[in-house]
Amino acid sequence: MDLAPSSTDLDAGAAHFAETGWLLTRTLDDAGVAELRGWLDEIASWPDDGDGWMHHRELTDAGPQLCRSENLIPFHAGLRALLTTGPMLEVASALLGEPAVLYKEKVNYKLPGGAGYAPHQDAPAYPFIDSHVSCMVAVDDATLDNGCLEVVERMHHEVLATDAGGCVHPDLVASFEWRAVEVPAGWTLWFHSRTPHRSGPNASPLPRRALYPTYNALAEGDLRADYYREKLARFAAGGRADGKVQVSLIDDFQGRSV
Repeated sequence: MDLAPSSTDLDAGAAHFAETGWLLTRTLDDAGVAELRGWLDEIASWPDDGDGWMHHRELTDAGPQLCRSENLIPFHAGLRALLTTGPMLEVASALLGEPAVLYKEKVNYKLPGGAGYAPHQDAPAYPFIDSHVSCMVAVDDATLDNGCLEVVERMHHEVLATDAGGCVHPDLVASFEWRAVEVPAGWTLWFHSRTPHRSGPNASPLPRRALYPTYNALAEGDLRADYYREKLARFAAGGRADGKVQVSLIDDFQGRSV
């Protein structure tokens, strides 16, 4: 089951988030983690030519494998309830300081040998909105070995200079102090959409699956359908030319194209 935070925890968490740009909370108990893993197994088995969800695959040394699935809640009632009602929405609203609504959702699988993500902020990849918060719900333990997220604290107040692919400019990357955040299964790493973050490849023999919902302020509108419409249009207009997989509206993913 999902775990409801107290009002005291929400207030303290919101203060920590406002100061640092990130927050770690526990979202699911052991039974909830087991259920979520079952849901992800279901989603991973869906065909590529489905009714609107999207699967992305990367080439690894072991061959092609699934790296991301997205646009999921219209097709999965359990996941829809987890992300659009209850504690997840409550925490997102507390961190935004106003009622929140789901903007997008995805699963990053990062299976053994899966690639990592270049240093970036999420905000440049999120059209239509100004106030948004991202999070990573760990489905498997996220560790240094399997490519946990690294964040830069207190750098969430502006969109930073970028390279040609929309990722944080290398000169800035070298100047930052990066903090690795290991996340146990069932816990959630919340981070501001302007918090710089990155992750390495999965060098372990086990998967590092994670669920990534993003929320925006409801006052800006329910823009989820607009986001996916825009993403599909941009993908149709042309992908990356560097042999890497295009999974985002910026070129942060380092996986090889199948």
